Formats: sequence, C-alpha cells, structure tokens
Amino acid sequence: MSRESQQPNNHTPKTSERKFLEGPHSRLREFSFVMRVVLEFIRGFRILHFVGPCITVFGSARFKEDHPFYQMARDVGARLADMGFTVMTGGGPGIMEAANRGAKEAGGTSIGLNIELPFEQHANPWLDVMINFEHFFVRKVMLVKYSLGFVVMPGGFGTLDELFEAITLMQTKKIHNFPVVLMGKEYYSGMMDEIRKTMIDNKTISPEDLDLFFVTDSIDEMEAFLRKSVVKRFGLKQQLFIPKS
Repeated sequence: MSRESQQPNNHTPKTSERKFLEGPHSRLREFSFVMRVVLEFIRGFRILHFVGPCITVFGSARFKEDHPFYQMARDVGARLADMGFTVMTGGGPGIMEAANRGAKEAGGTSIGLNIELPFEQHANPWLDVMINFEHFFVRKVMLVKYSLGFVVMPGGFGTLDELFEAITLMQTKKIHNFPVVLMGKEYYSGMMDEIRKTMIDNKTISPEDLDLFFVTDSIDEMEAFLRKSVVKRFGLKQQLFIPKS
C-alpha cells in the first residue's frame, strides 16, 4: 500500500469519532456516541479478560518482510513467546505482523487490536485473536490495561504516540512500574539527544524521567529487563530461553 493511498480524501465517509470531535452536537447524538464507546469497551473487556500475561509490541506498519527491523520484530515476538508472554500488537502489517508472526512460529499466542481507519488496513494473518476497534482511545486503553509492558520498535507518529502516552502515565503516577523497552538505539538517537539537550537542559522533565524506559538493540537485554521488571514483580512462572543450536 503506497503512502498516498493511505491518505484520507475529501470524499472519505466520516467516522463517528471524527463527527464527535468536530464540536458540540445535540444531547441525543452525544449520548449515542457515549453508548457506542461503552459497548466497545465492554466487548474488549469480554474478549481480552482471559488472554494471559501480555507484552505489546509497537512499530511502523510500513516495513516490509525484507527489512532488518521486520526481522528484529519477528525475533522479539519469538523471544517473548518463548518467555511465556502473549504477544499483542495493533494487528496490522509491518512490525505488528512481524511480532505476531514470530510469536506464532515459536508456538505462542498472538493477539491483534486493529483500528478501523478511513483508509483500508487489513489485519495480518498471524493472529489467534483479533478485535476491531472504531475508536483510537478505547484501543489505547485496552493496550495498556491488558499489557504488563511495551516493546517499542522503530515507527512513526502512532508509535511515538503510544510510547509517550505510556511514559506520561508513569510520570504522572497513573500507572506504576510499567516497563517500556525502546528497541533501536540508532533509530531513536536523534530523539534521545533532543530529550537530553532540550527537555532536561530546560528542566521541562527531570533527569530521572529517562529511567521510565530502557533503550537497547539487544533482544537478550530486552529479556533481562523484562524478567527483572515484570516476571519478578508479578511472580510469573516462566521458562528460561535456551538458544537453539
């Protein structure tokens, strides 16, 4: 799918979320929207309640199978499955497909929380459970609620949105001890430099806020971090990963 084909045009039908965000409407229309949101929450609760301990993997939908980041995500998904985690993603192509694929190939459970968009987005074929969400904010709540941590691969605006929302929730104490692993030191080096040189120097964040996430290129380091911050905290019984000869 080309970048141009992913851009909504003036003839794209308006979603209920888009209509709602256009401004005040009648009370009946506002109430109808709220009820649709409530029903979407309830459906998500019912489906995800028994999925087991999940780690969510984020990343760009635009990386193809021959890209190194796709393979890294596939290895990440496999390692998480080997550790005993259910691997959850946004359910789409690219990094999401790779992580789900890695989990399935390793014999793990793979879940996708897909979002309905004005442009077409197909769920990837490596899912045991797939839920379509109409509203971004409902989907984001579900991803945090049913995950014990995030692994953030290289991605664009959507990936950064999920990353910084999780960090903000930790910074403001809305969630506690929620491990976030950022995979891709070189990819995120500019962002990290900007955080250090601009935000910390101007005291808009504290130096200790950098401890809210862990940056690495190593899947072994990712595993060690998650074992320390998730497995021990929740007392999960998981198998140790033994590299295949």
